[in-house]
Amino acid sequence: MKRRQMLAASPLLASSAYAAADPAHAPLVATALDYIEGWYSGDAARMERALHPDLAKRVLKRLPDGRRRVEHIGALGLVQATRSRAGQQPETARREVKVLDVFRGAASLRVDAEQWIDYLQLSETEPGRWQIVNVLWEPRA
Repeated sequence: MKRRQMLAASPLLASSAYAAADPAHAPLVATALDYIEGWYSGDAARMERALHPDLAKRVLKRLPDGRRRVEHIGALGLVQATRSRAGQQPETARREVKVLDVFRGAASLRVDAEQWIDYLQLSETEPGRWQIVNVLWEPRA
């Protein structure tokens, strides 16, 4: 079984192509697509479905003096931010998903988005249901 796969830009094509390559990873990919496509479309319900209530999303922001500071947002803040951006991203925006590793009920995925890279850590919160527990991201620019 291959642990690494890349999805094409089209979400429907990507999901079906990935599932055909490794059906066991389809729920992981679906969760990652709920996350990124929910963000792009402003679909707060879809974003909320992807996130564990105790989510921690972090980025290390560069300060003018060169040091870095951790900025954090939780699940509720991310859902609210998603709701406020409805319809702001074109359908052609980048949404590539790679499954990096899976071990029992834990998985690591990478999402290549239009303006950033997200590293997701997911947990199987109940049989067949995966949710994002942690996100560490970096802007492309």
